[in-house]
Amino acid sequence: MSRSVSLHPSILASDFTRLGEELTRIATADAAHVDVMDNHFVPNLTIGMPVVEALQEVTPIPLDLHLMIAEVDRWGPRYAETGAHSVTFHVEASDDPRQLARDIRSTGARAAMALKPGTAFADYADLLPELDMVLVMTVEPGFGGQSFMPGQLAVVREVRQAVGEQGLDVAIQVDGGVNAETIVDSARAGADVFVAGSAVFGAQDLAAAITDLRERAAGAVAR
Repeated sequence: MSRSVSLHPSILASDFTRLGEELTRIATADAAHVDVMDNHFVPNLTIGMPVVEALQEVTPIPLDLHLMIAEVDRWGPRYAETGAHSVTFHVEASDDPRQLARDIRSTGARAAMALKPGTAFADYADLLPELDMVLVMTVEPGFGGQSFMPGQLAVVREVRQAVGEQGLDVAIQVDGGVNAETIVDSARAGADVFVAGSAVFGAQDLAAAITDLRERAAGAVAR
């Protein structure tokens, strides 16, 4: 089965004083990656429900919400109800990830689980049929601008193998330190959805950066 690739620029690297305009600048991307952090699950505080609801009113592309929050079982479905295209929760923060995935999907949103570095995918492989995507973090969650952790590519390969063995249509996303070089390595390992922050928002021409990254990933997937 051939795999298509998707690029989701992370607005964590954007100008927070003009988020609506920043979303317009990445309108050629497949989705906007929105990091919701609560300063409990991760040591950083970003945006919450009111800002996500406001972004839904102005975004020209779907929102891919990444919830790095402690009370994700409670809040995950509520974020999904904002009209999110997908909602990603950390299995480390959920008491019942299977039910949470079902609750998110019941709203019409795609459900995804995220794995921090150090979290064993094998412990959660049985959840794959409940999911639309698995996010393999390639940095420790909490802050942008970190260096890519190449050891996480082994996890990407493990997830890709499990998805293939189970015959499922589950996307594999990588987030953290994704740039023109690491996106190729990630795609070869089995990823097909790529979150890029500074590699997009740090470029002079955002649309060109999006196209370049997407083409690099697509070329690597096709090999």
